[in-house]
Amino acid sequence: MYSHILISTDGSEVAGKGLDHGLTLARALGARVTIITVTEAFPAYVGAAGAAWFPGPEEIEAYDGRQAEIAAGILKAAIAAADRIGVPAEMLHVPNAPPAEGIVETAKARGCSLICMASHGRRGIGRLLLGSQTAEVLAHSPVPVLVVR
Repeated sequence: MYSHILISTDGSEVAGKGLDHGLTLARALGARVTIITVTEAFPAYVGAAGAAWFPGPEEIEAYDGRQAEIAAGILKAAIAAADRIGVPAEMLHVPNAPPAEGIVETAKARGCSLICMASHGRRGIGRLLLGSQTAEVLAHSPVPVLVVR
């Protein structure tokens, strides 16, 4: 049925529910697991009347370093969850990508047969501005997507 499950997490509480569900399913099916977290590129600002601001190399380097630290923390917690459930899992950080794009492209590249993710991660105004990454994955995934609430 499902031989390789890609589980996405952003470290949020609701993503933890998706992680736990995906790991439990993988254990029941004997499926391989890849746990992914995706961090976005440094945002550039383009305002009204063509005004723009782009980060310099030092700012990008500092941002990328901080994003890598955050991703490492998220994946450390994810591997601890996998260990508790007794499921071996590969960890993957995809930097500088829109989350939905990173998830879908990884599922394709790694031959995953299922994507498991939470219904949403960010809350409040950030979620409104960014849109639903889950909806984007659903729209573009080449494989079934299990959405956990």
